[in-house]
Amino acid sequence: MVSSAVAPATSNPPARVRYLIRGLASEETREQSLDVLCKNRLAYDNLAVLLWNSFGIMSVLLKIITSVYRPLLSDGLTENVVTQVCNAIALFQCVASHPDTRIPFIRATMPVYLYPFLNTMSNERSYECLRITSLGVIGSLAKVEDPEVIEYLLSTQIFPSCLRCMEVGKTLSRTVSTFIIYRILLSEKGLEYCFVLAERYLSVSQCLGKLVENLSEDDAENLPQLLKNIIGCYLRLSENERTRPQLSSYVPWKLLDHKYANIVRSDPEALADLRQLVCNLRTSKSCTTHCTDDQPASSDSSGSSIP
Repeated sequence: MVSSAVAPATSNPPARVRYLIRGLASEETREQSLDVLCKNRLAYDNLAVLLWNSFGIMSVLLKIITSVYRPLLSDGLTENVVTQVCNAIALFQCVASHPDTRIPFIRATMPVYLYPFLNTMSNERSYECLRITSLGVIGSLAKVEDPEVIEYLLSTQIFPSCLRCMEVGKTLSRTVSTFIIYRILLSEKGLEYCFVLAERYLSVSQCLGKLVENLSEDDAENLPQLLKNIIGCYLRLSENERTRPQLSSYVPWKLLDHKYANIVRSDPEALADLRQLVCNLRTSKSCTTHCTDDQPASSDSSGSSIP
């Protein structure tokens, strides 16, 4: 039995991990084993492989995750239950991140069990914890340049679910969900997916616009990354010449204000993307002459400027 959330000390770390994984199978030791594995998941190199290949363990994690569906709908969540579910989802992320288990994970369509957490409309703390932990799993998939992963993401409800999280989540959830949309748009298939339906393109453009209008400068830790992701999404959308004039009407000019440019100034990639976005949105053929790093600040028609 796992006592005080500590497994027996052994000279063989895999044996310690296996002991904790076996603890997941028993209701008596499940909560403690789950807590220890979650807290130490980055220290165990083969944890994902062991979780995936241990008989019945993924079913146990699914049981923990699905057990909260009904309380989720009835506002019956307790802190202890949310903690256990978030720990189980974190182990899902471990499996989704590992190169040997990532593809089997998506082929088994495991991310679909996270949809209820991505589609909630509440931003109360419990719901936000479940939302951000679930987004972490999808983000781990999205950051990998694998055509099969992108195909999977586009074949599911993950794209619209992330748009919903961008609208209802708090800053961290918005940051991760925007990152996922950005990573999808970076692929040619992802960009094509966005433009294949006018309604889809408008939804993405309007959602990004609302994000900019509602930016909170109080969250200084996550704001730079959120801005970078927003700029990256807009830049990819602006690469479509046919819809570029429409996009100009959806990009809030406050995004091009010195205030936000200064926030991303320490990130050369984000600042370069912002400059390129300004160039793409301009109708003047000579705009590219004002967009190199060695040029002085240039002003747009609204009076905003990008350094």
